[in-house]
Amino acid sequence: MLMSSAPDELERSLAACANGDRNALRHIYDVEAGRLIAIAQRIVRRRELAEEVVQEAFIRIWTHAHQYESTRGSARGWIYAIVRNRALNMLRDGKREHAIEDIETLQEKDSSDDVMTAWYRLDRNSRLYACLDALDDQRKRSILMAYVGGYSHGEIAGRLRLPLGTTKSWIRRSLTALRECMA
Repeated sequence: MLMSSAPDELERSLAACANGDRNALRHIYDVEAGRLIAIAQRIVRRRELAEEVVQEAFIRIWTHAHQYESTRGSARGWIYAIVRNRALNMLRDGKREHAIEDIETLQEKDSSDDVMTAWYRLDRNSRLYACLDALDDQRKRSILMAYVGGYSHGEIAGRLRLPLGTTKSWIRRSLTALRECMA
């Protein structure tokens, strides 16, 4: 049950976000994230992609909160429109059109995957090989899936059965380690 002050709270939180208040963004997330993920999941049909949609939506909410105008609609409507638009954009992205029905089948296929074939074909004497080899196997696989296979973070999370946030962190940290190693 929504409290009658909730719309005013969301408006105040958006205004605070526009002024750089991260706690306000956290408040919006705490109040709305569950419903936003459910909406996104109804559109993209996969939990990990729905989480990715909501994460991208919250980045947009943070960076565009100054554009919200209460005269044009409710704060909740503005936030939900961002999530719907992000989800629909994800569906339009051809790389994400196929639904993953059977994760086990994909995991079995992973060992013979083109992504790992690229790893095995890489020149063993190259600097890139040495730097990638320094990463643990799952992090190396996640980097190869992202940059050789073109998989989204959500798809990688689904294939490796990891939380989306963990996958994104691994990729970000692994890229940092690769840059340092290659320098």
